[in-house]
Amino acid sequence: MTTNDPTQPIPGVYLFDGKMAKKGYGLNKMCFSFNEQSARDAFNKDPDAYCAKYGLTDKQIKAIHERDIIGLLQQGGSIYYVAKFAGLLKLNMQDIGAIQSGQSLEEFKAMLVRRGSGEV
Repeated sequence: MTTNDPTQPIPGVYLFDGKMAKKGYGLNKMCFSFNEQSARDAFNKDPDAYCAKYGLTDKQIKAIHERDIIGLLQQGGSIYYVAKFAGLLKLNMQDIGAIQSGQSLEEFKAMLVRRGSGEV
């Protein structure tokens, strides 16, 4: 049995392929811009104008407004770029992992510790 079979989805994981990259181009470009403080300031000042600057779709804008990390991934967001947006929300990668896996942050951290120690 292979774990790289794209027809066997992993719960909480969204395949980021060429189609999704095209779908999320503006979203990912916007999220990448958050590397700069001036971009974060501009977004916080007027999120709608900032989203419009990057041509986000209505569904992407809705996910931004709702702070919906999973929705952003479903709308073509790459986890590497969406993490930049999550940073604006004071979320880190463990927070995102917990959201993706449907666990509390404490449960997710405990699972990481178990798996790191060889337990399943």
